[in-house]
Amino acid sequence: MIQVSLVEGEDGYLRAFSMKGHAGFADSGRDIVCAAVSMLAINTVNAIETLLNGFPMKVRSDSEKGSLDCTLESEPSRETELLLRTMVLGLKGVRDTYGKEFINIEFIKER
Repeated sequence: MIQVSLVEGEDGYLRAFSMKGHAGFADSGRDIVCAAVSMLAINTVNAIETLLNGFPMKVRSDSEKGSLDCTLESEPSRETELLLRTMVLGLKGVRDTYGKEFINIEFIKER
């Protein structure tokens, strides 16, 4: 199962996300759930970096473990929020289409 954790600040803006695990929907290399989740996450990171002129963020990934962590290193903007919420919309669509047994999405309030 892919575990997605999204960190929200007190202002409601997303500040970080992490993903880990493999969906197990199909064999490695043929798992469309893993591919969809990976594409959504990587595209979001690339969009923040490219479209928002290098918005400061810390990104770590490990394809062997199936993990990706992204933390904004500056105050979130409306633009970062839009891109991150778009990713969440896509992730929920994947979950709703293929099942909760392959992807779990949790929101964590920052303290």
